[in-house]
Amino acid sequence: MSVMEDVLKHIDFYDPRFCVAVIAIIFNPFFWNVVARWEHRTRGLTRLFGGPYLACYCLGTLIILLNVYRSHSMTVAMKAQARWEVMASPEVFYAGAALMALGSVLVVTSFLALGFTGTFLGDYFGILMEEKVKGFPFNVTENPMYWGSTANYLGLAFMNASPVGLVLTAVVAISYKVAIIFEGPFTEDIYRQRAQCCKHK
Repeated sequence: MSVMEDVLKHIDFYDPRFCVAVIAIIFNPFFWNVVARWEHRTRGLTRLFGGPYLACYCLGTLIILLNVYRSHSMTVAMKAQARWEVMASPEVFYAGAALMALGSVLVVTSFLALGFTGTFLGDYFGILMEEKVKGFPFNVTENPMYWGSTANYLGLAFMNASPVGLVLTAVVAISYKVAIIFEGPFTEDIYRQRAQCCKHK
């Protein structure tokens, strides 16, 4: 408890920059899940953009921009608040660098394995993959894009000796965990419906 109290006393939870970062973290997965489910139900974006691929590319681009803003808001919050001297050591810095390297590998290899539409909710647009990707990094973790991103933020917090960065990373992890709870079964149901349709043909 004394360590936790020491961490928390370095954090200003009422700092507007911290609040903006928390909102950005929570909003992103909420936004793309709501929009993707709406698209799957109505095909509204497909009709608007004249096809599923262009619609998926546009939503994916918007998600990337939102994630860039989230990263920016987290960095601003970290720089605005106090460093924790306990974390201000070469060992912690290099551990953070290693986490960022690991996270980047997971994110990049996940994107290469899935492609743009596979990464950015193409399933919800009717752009289905032929089979489930089972190679690296999906043979290491089921959601490498999410946990790689989380590792990047944790590494950034370590490198900046930032206690507020640790808290924001925890918010990222929780928001991703909640997103997985909703996305996993829904995506599986999409492919289950496809399989049933194929059987009836």
